[in-house]
Amino acid sequence: MVDRSRSFEYPAMDKTLGRFHLHVDKGEFTDSEIIVMMGENGTGKTTFCRMLAGVETPDNNKKIPKMSISMKPQKITPKFPGTVRELLLKRIRSSFLNPQFQTDVYKPLHIDDFIDQEVKHLSGGELQRVAIVLALGMPADIYLIDEPSAYLDSEQRIIAARVIKRFIMHAKKTAFVVEHDFIMATYLADRVIVFEGEPSVDAVATAPQSLLTGCNAFLKSLNVTFRRDQNTFRPRINKLDSQLDQEQKLSGNYFFLED
Repeated sequence: MVDRSRSFEYPAMDKTLGRFHLHVDKGEFTDSEIIVMMGENGTGKTTFCRMLAGVETPDNNKKIPKMSISMKPQKITPKFPGTVRELLLKRIRSSFLNPQFQTDVYKPLHIDDFIDQEVKHLSGGELQRVAIVLALGMPADIYLIDEPSAYLDSEQRIIAARVIKRFIMHAKKTAFVVEHDFIMATYLADRVIVFEGEPSVDAVATAPQSLLTGCNAFLKSLNVTFRRDQNTFRPRINKLDSQLDQEQKLSGNYFFLED
């Protein structure tokens, strides 16, 4: 049983950026929990992360509770003038040298394969794995992880999802994750925040809700249904207007039905 003894909350808030407006419903979360943010591009997921992190100030200077935050940005730029080993020793020395962190995070991501390469020569996938290690290696209450699956192949995505999940449980922390790979998102999420509305114009972020309710709302907005594959048990998209697609829409169950 996971002990979710510490709880936090954030207020309802708004943010206007040019012609885009985001409204965030009040929400709460606990430690040992991963909340995945689901929504189309341009609905304010990164803006929400930046407000939680204190990088963006909500309209009317609404106060966000002070929490220590580690953020993995969406775009990673390899500016560091040295090797991966030098970067990890400089930024997260104590975590990097910690045997538990090595077992839970560093080794499963196979960083040893390129530990002595120059950071500026890394591929997109290698950079992504280093960025995940750096973000999880920073001591924090909350980990904001933007697009951890970008540049990773399907096998690496599963490994990265397992690493994030295991770390959050062991460290008794909270993670907010922006993830467009729906299968990875459903694997990671304890609960979800759904971003609804018109991209780049006006959007609303719901309070955290159950995986089933949130996925149903998100998939309904996309007019897509998922089933669970009987052989692999993974979510699969139903063909539009197929019998299963129509049956699930009629029953209001856009997320896969349990067999």
